Amino acid sequence: MVRPRSTPSYRIDPFDLRLFAAVVEEGTITAGARQIHLSLAAASARLQRLEHEVGARLLHRSKSGVTPTDAGQTLLRHAGNLQREIDTLHAEMAAHARGVRSTIRVLCNTAAMTEYLPPLLGRFLVEHPDVDIDLRELGSQDVLQAMHQERADIGIVGDYVGLAGLETHPFREDQLVCLAPKSGPKFGKRCVNFLDLLDHPFVGLPGDSGLSRFLQSQALHFGRTLHHRVRVRSLDAVVRLVADGVGIAVVPERAAQRLATDQMVSRRLADQWARRQLFLCTTGNAPLSVSASALLGFLAPADHSAGS
Repeated sequence: MVRPRSTPSYRIDPFDLRLFAAVVEEGTITAGARQIHLSLAAASARLQRLEHEVGARLLHRSKSGVTPTDAGQTLLRHAGNLQREIDTLHAEMAAHARGVRSTIRVLCNTAAMTEYLPPLLGRFLVEHPDVDIDLRELGSQDVLQAMHQERADIGIVGDYVGLAGLETHPFREDQLVCLAPKSGPKFGKRCVNFLDLLDHPFVGLPGDSGLSRFLQSQALHFGRTLHHRVRVRSLDAVVRLVADGVGIAVVPERAAQRLATDQMVSRRLADQWARRQLFLCTTGNAPLSVSASALLGFLAPADHSAGS
């Protein structure tokens, strides 16, 4: 039995976490040890030391194999996160070895990812061949949380989330519009209320995309949900399906201007939240790297107009 220590040191070897995860995955210590090329005796000793370090029993052992305890489940969840962080560390250090000086972590919402950043980042990366950018799309609320947890260098969020505690710079204005096939539902000549769209079938992006999650949250304010006939990976595919008459869609206005055809109509959403100011944000808790500061300065200046 592992006796809890009053003040665990938690000096956990990453290799022991790999071993523990392998043992849980394989269901026996023997098979887990074999997976990472370790002898059974060495694996057993390492697992005992790991339990001693955390001050809790991690595995239920039986003749048929092993299963994780509640403490083991907690460790397993964190072990996966830590392994991903270590893999990222290895990748970034390998980049240094190749002469790439830095990687900038950028999180943004759907509009920024699809409509505004690609041409800007293309120019920046050409001008800075020694820099890589790790770009990921999240909903604005998730970007905000990640920034507070310092999991990114630069974030781009809509102004509908609380920006307290972050340093912000205006980036772009983003207007949402409804696209509908000409043969589909008829709306007003200039704009339409989001509530009036909820009785119609939608075409949309995957449910975990920033835009989909944002629209679903707005529908929930009315006690409703969106009925999606189909979800696809890109706004280009969304617009093509609207043109085919599959359903309606809500997309950034810039995407509609870029992709819409004469087979569909576009109407701005009249809801106040549909016109959003996008902000660049940083935590301000620690100075940005030279390359991240350069990217922030490149994205923030006023000469990058909304129409660029």
